[in-house]
Amino acid sequence: MTKGQIFAIAGALLLFLGLYLGFDTKPDAQRKLERSRALQAESTGLDQLVEDAKAHIGAAEASEIQSLEAALQSVSNDTARIGFLRQLSAVWYRAGQLPVAGAYAEQVAEIENTDAAWSVSGATFFNALVAATDPTLRRYNAEHARKGFESAASLNPDKVEHRVNLALVYAEEPSPENPMQAVMMLRDLEQKFPTSPAVYNALGRLAIKTGQWERAVERLEKAYSLDPKNPNAPCLLAKAYEGLGDAGKASAFAEKCNQRN
Repeated sequence: MTKGQIFAIAGALLLFLGLYLGFDTKPDAQRKLERSRALQAESTGLDQLVEDAKAHIGAAEASEIQSLEAALQSVSNDTARIGFLRQLSAVWYRAGQLPVAGAYAEQVAEIENTDAAWSVSGATFFNALVAATDPTLRRYNAEHARKGFESAASLNPDKVEHRVNLALVYAEEPSPENPMQAVMMLRDLEQKFPTSPAVYNALGRLAIKTGQWERAVERLEKAYSLDPKNPNAPCLLAKAYEGLGDAGKASAFAEKCNQRN
């Protein structure tokens, strides 16, 4: 797995946690740009999305991308294509153009068709979803994030994390027809996988998002007890105990969080 892929997965968790703080600092021009890109992506595909994004990257990144694109055009076997597609995804991710990074990661997944590749694709689009504010762009990213995690889960149904991540997509962008789908999915997973820390971490996140601090602490303490080495539980517990008004425990878990990051 490349550094870009690892960053994509880790970034998804960090951005999702950051959402709980409720920050929205993007100017109107940024929102309009996001909407434009989403519409272009839906109507004309990756090529137009890439061309639009190129206007918003630095010279060094543009040069690297141009070289990788040329190299990609010169190869025909899948092994070589995968290598260049991954590099393109990583460069676009570093440039902050997350939907484009996700599109290249999705191409890798379509060739490899492994649960790991589809999970990276889903996580990259999940990053893009959490970072976006425009409704059209959020729907675009959510659709592709769901595709990634659904594909990963179908290929490896025993890996509960794929279904947990899918539930988190529904939590971030609920379906109008079924706004409680994420909660229902996680409760079902809790019944099927009662010893999975990933499930309890996700339930804790949802409880934090809705301000249910006692429930959040209960679920996250469960996750932490199941896996004391889990890098996410201490950070979430710090937030949960802060919301509960327990400054001592919030500080203690914040310290543990800082030690692991």
